Amino acid sequence: MRKLGFIGAGNMAGALVKGLLATKRYRPRDVWASDAASRQCRRLARVYGIGTASDNPTLVADTSIVVLAVKPQVMDAVLAEIRPLVRRQLFVSIAAGVPTARLETGLGARARVVRAMPNTPALVGAGITVLVRGRHATAADERLAAALFGGVGEVVRVRDETLMDAVTGLSGSGPAYVYRFAEGLIEGAVAEGLPERTARQLAYQTIRGAAVMLQETGRSPEDLRTMVTSPGGTTLAGLQALAAGEFADVVAEGVRAATRRSRELGRG
Repeated sequence: MRKLGFIGAGNMAGALVKGLLATKRYRPRDVWASDAASRQCRRLARVYGIGTASDNPTLVADTSIVVLAVKPQVMDAVLAEIRPLVRRQLFVSIAAGVPTARLETGLGARARVVRAMPNTPALVGAGITVLVRGRHATAADERLAAALFGGVGEVVRVRDETLMDAVTGLSGSGPAYVYRFAEGLIEGAVAEGLPERTARQLAYQTIRGAAVMLQETGRSPEDLRTMVTSPGGTTLAGLQALAAGEFADVVAEGVRAATRRSRELGRG
């Protein structure tokens, strides 16, 4: 039996394949993929040497772990297609907003399901993935899923699946908020005369350095912000301008809007 199969061969599937092969837990011949866009499968096969299946049922029939890496909007159709082949495989879904109950209903046969929410920094091995297991999945299944995502970043486990929508709104969509913030930093600096190339370098390293400070100092964002803010100084002037635009409130509302959309996707 083939050990691991991916239904869907997009960017996240590619990141997982790359990370898994780097850990040496899987050999290229043990990893297979199928996708409606066969060109994407061929790309993964060419780059990583993995196998490709002619269709989804063929892949599921000969695989012990199946990663469902398709869009939420097509998930139900994929589940209906592979349902007759469900035996004792472990199914790991990375589709935003799709709850384990919906996956279990679609797969039937007391399917073992783990729901995962990774994010795109997994593409460079710096992601974070949150896991929750379904009714029929075991602790061992969850450990298997954690090993899959551990090759592309950190892994967090939750027990309350209702939290997964907020996870999607924060870490799932969060990289895009940071990218938009970076755009603003660059735009402001260029408007004040900095060459764009220099502005990009400064913005990227500033964001990276601030993230490292948050992770490694153990201090809260508020503490670190206060530490670099002097009365009457330049940082205070910048923060006051952000506050006037209700920056923190807008960011929080962005998280909440993405969370609401995740719930909507979960309803199908």
